[in-house]
Amino acid sequence: MAKTSILVAGATGYIGRAVVASALAQGHQVYAMVRRPDQSGFGPHPNLHIIPANFQSTQGWVGHVPKASIVISCLASRTGTPKDAHLVDYQMNAALLSKAQSIGAEHFILLSAICVQKPRLAFQFEKLRFEDDLQASTLRYSIVRPTAYFKSLSGQVKRIQNSKPFLVFGSGSETACTPISERDLANYLLDCIKDPTKWNRILPIGGPKPALTPNAQAELMAGVFQKPLKIKRISPKLFDRLGWVLSVLAPVSQWARDKSELMKIGKYYATESMLCWDPETQSYDETSTPSTGSDRIENHFVKIRDGQEILSQDPNSQIY
Repeated sequence: MAKTSILVAGATGYIGRAVVASALAQGHQVYAMVRRPDQSGFGPHPNLHIIPANFQSTQGWVGHVPKASIVISCLASRTGTPKDAHLVDYQMNAALLSKAQSIGAEHFILLSAICVQKPRLAFQFEKLRFEDDLQASTLRYSIVRPTAYFKSLSGQVKRIQNSKPFLVFGSGSETACTPISERDLANYLLDCIKDPTKWNRILPIGGPKPALTPNAQAELMAGVFQKPLKIKRISPKLFDRLGWVLSVLAPVSQWARDKSELMKIGKYYATESMLCWDPETQSYDETSTPSTGSDRIENHFVKIRDGQEILSQDPNSQIY
C-alpha cells in the first residue's frame, strides 16, 4: 500500500489507538487529534504527530488541523445519553467533516456501529444523522459498521475468574454476534483507503465465524479460565421495570432521564443480535454478515488469563 497522510480523530479511544498503531506499522504519516497531548500515552515515533484539538459546540474544532489525504473518525459517545450522543456522534463528526473538506482531504472513513440498522436509541439516531451528512457530501467515504468488540465481550471475565456465574439475559440463545478485535478492525479501516470496493459504501463487518450466543460465550470463558460452568439467567424485563421507576423522576431529573436511556441501551443489547438484519425475513442473518481478520475471541481470553493482555473495561458502559 502506498504511504499516505492520515488524520485520526478519537485517537486515544479503544479503536483509535489501534488505528494509530496499525497505520504507523504500515508506514503512514499519522496525525492523532487529542485533547490533552501530555496525557495521550503515545510513545515517540518519527511518523506520529500529536495534534492538540478541542471541540466547542459554537466554534467547532479549535486548533490547527494539518492537511491530510485521509480522515478517519473513531469518535463515539461514551455514555450514549441524548446530550452526549448529539455532541459527539453528530456535532463533533459534522465539524470534522467540515474540517476534512477545508483541508482538501480525499476520503472520510467513519467508524459507525452495526446496531444503527435497527435504530431505537438516541445515539443510533445521531450516528445515522451524520451518516446521511457524510453520504451527501462531496468527499469519498467509507462507513464501517462493526459488530461487537472483544472489549465489549470481556465485561464478565472477572466474574468468571472469581468463580461467579455468567449472567445471560433470557435463555442466552436468542442473540449472537461475531466479535472483532481492535487490530483486525483497525486494519479493515485502513484497507478502505486503497480498496475501491469499499468506497462510497456502508460496510458491516465482523470477526471470524461462527457467531457466538451468550451461552456459547459462557462455555468458552469457563473453559479458558478453567472454572465450572455457571450461568444465571435474568429476564430482559428487568430493564423495563427499572426504566419505569426512573420515568417517574424523569420530568424533574436529568440524572433520571440519562439513567432511563441507559436502561433502554441495556435492553437493546440484551435482546438484539449484532449481526446483519434481513428486512425480508425480519431476522438477523449470520451468513450475510461479512467477516475479516484472524483474531479469535478465545485467544483474547487466553492472553488475559496468561497475563499477556490487560483486561480493560469502560465504566461508562459496564452493566454487570
